[in-house]
Amino acid sequence: MLDIKFIKENVELVKENIRKKFQEEKLPLVDRVLKLDEQWRKLKFEEDKLRSERNKISKRINELKKSGKKADKELKEAKAIPVKISKLEEKRRRLEKEIREVLMKIPNIIHESVPIGKDDSENVEIEKIGKPVIPDYEILHHAELAERLGGLDLDSARETSGHGFYYLIDKLAVLHSAMLSFARDYMISKGFQYVIPPFMIRGKVVEGVMSFEEMDAMMYKIEGEDLYLIGTSEHSMIGRFINKIIKSKDLPITLTSYSPCFRKEVGAHGIEEKGLYRLHQFEKQEMIVICDPEDSYKWYDKMLNYTVDVFRQLDIPVRKLEICSGDLADLKTKSADVEGWSPRQKKYFELGSCSNLTDAQARRLNIKIDNGREKYFAHTLNNTVLASPRALIALLENNQQRDGSIKVPKVLWKYTGFKEIRIKENGKK
Repeated sequence: MLDIKFIKENVELVKENIRKKFQEEKLPLVDRVLKLDEQWRKLKFEEDKLRSERNKISKRINELKKSGKKADKELKEAKAIPVKISKLEEKRRRLEKEIREVLMKIPNIIHESVPIGKDDSENVEIEKIGKPVIPDYEILHHAELAERLGGLDLDSARETSGHGFYYLIDKLAVLHSAMLSFARDYMISKGFQYVIPPFMIRGKVVEGVMSFEEMDAMMYKIEGEDLYLIGTSEHSMIGRFINKIIKSKDLPITLTSYSPCFRKEVGAHGIEEKGLYRLHQFEKQEMIVICDPEDSYKWYDKMLNYTVDVFRQLDIPVRKLEICSGDLADLKTKSADVEGWSPRQKKYFELGSCSNLTDAQARRLNIKIDNGREKYFAHTLNNTVLASPRALIALLENNQQRDGSIKVPKVLWKYTGFKEIRIKENGKK
């Protein structure tokens, strides 16, 4: 959410930013919020004027009483003023709510380095890490392979829960958890504090951490309660600091969290009939940073590289993909995906994303820094360390051997207790 003062001082910049995001339908919002702000200021001026008048009349009444004179006229006037102020206050509060709603729809200012593009087809590759290999033998679809390994039951999940859910079983379930445990321990080794957050959050937090469009497409609401299932633990992690003032000496705040994640996945992609790529439920190790504005882009680079290193140690080739302006969510000023290599599809696919939201979330949630001289809004960043089963797909494809068995990366051995998963034959592994 942009500061109204910034919009007033940079009207054309804000409009040009909207054009760069190919959201021309939002251009009228800028003029609308400026008009609403002008109305708000007039009401505020009238309120202040009435309060000043009330103070003068009160002073006059005291003077008249001291001199033994009547103050009937002044008392009548003094009695009428609070009613007028109350009506103006009510109008002003309605305006404030409307102004906030409009401000929350105006996108954050994108970083100058963000490539201009209309949609995800114009995202830009930054760097490849690890050599993408296409074996000379068939790489099975991950769902078929997982079933042959005796580790996946989609049919039963459809009976119990519907499409977009799964049962992971036996060694494959252990491998899935091992990846998350490795990601957790990796982030702890980088100095991040481990947290298990609430898996449900209130509406005011949801509105603070994401755009309305994302909210409608992603979040599951608990019927009859002001609670939503989290789509990512970033939401409850950032929400923890709502209305808090953080001492600058306590920065940066670096946290890593585990959680299940729940998503509607409403939109063009939809839920897969067969597979584990796009689901209503998955698990994730996340990282967030709350820092001073001058440090946020340094942290952005660090965080992105942490995720790349996690997948490098899992023997999964990846690439960094810079998100273009038209594909960038409204609260984000800069974002990059980490994509994993799929030898079966002979292309990369998304494993997670790193984002700098500057002060957009902090302004919505009222998260401020106190440096002893002034208070100002913090910058917030988030990044996926590892999300599974999506990461599990990458591991299965890149570590599948000729006979269909899966070679477990060395860094996971201490978590799994085994080095390989073999195809089941006649009910035996």
